[in-house]
Amino acid sequence: MEIHRTAVPHALLLEPRRIEDERGCFYEAFRYDVLAETLGRPMLPVQSNYSVSRRGTLRGLHGVVLPPGQAKIVTCVRGAVLDVVVDIRPGSPTYLRHTANRLSAADGRAVFAAEGLGHAFLALTDDACVNYLCSTTFVPGTQLDLDAMDPELGLPWHEESRAGGFELLRSPKDRQAPTVAEARRAGLLTSYEECLKHYANLASGHGKNTGTGNPGTGTGTAGGGAGTGAVV
Repeated sequence: MEIHRTAVPHALLLEPRRIEDERGCFYEAFRYDVLAETLGRPMLPVQSNYSVSRRGTLRGLHGVVLPPGQAKIVTCVRGAVLDVVVDIRPGSPTYLRHTANRLSAADGRAVFAAEGLGHAFLALTDDACVNYLCSTTFVPGTQLDLDAMDPELGLPWHEESRAGGFELLRSPKDRQAPTVAEARRAGLLTSYEECLKHYANLASGHGKNTGTGNPGTGTGTAGGGAGTGAVV
């Protein structure tokens, strides 16, 4: 697979090299060694999640507080989605910048989002199925929910819905989530410096990628609900 850097540091676009013939195609969707070499640290998935969404469904903006934090590899295995990663790490040189990528089952592309980043996607087709490979297992009370419609972020959801002729569908939890500014004032965001220390600990082998995690200061979801996982 080929790995491309994006406008958000520590968010990567993974593009497979497809081998095609009259039978169909084959490609490597994930290579631990290649990704680890690029990151300078391990990314060992310990939990795999799936979501299935009707066209127009907007899921996010979601993250996980640190500790335990959660890196993820997001792939669309059926249909197509617009995938967005946002830098919500206060102190980052690209704070509030985002990267948007179309992922589909046809192209096999995936996105890697490091711990501390926010993630969301918009289903562009009915029955869109998304797979998430996660570096930690779900720890209740650590999910971070932010308003994906926050005007300060300027994410392209309305443009996509108008172009596609569909209405946006969001969960009550996502609609009630705070803005990034509100979450920052409440101390819910992980700073860029803290994230860099976490990445360095993983690179040195002092950090744990076991999925057990310690919720530490994660005292609840920013969106006000307990949630059932990091991607609902």
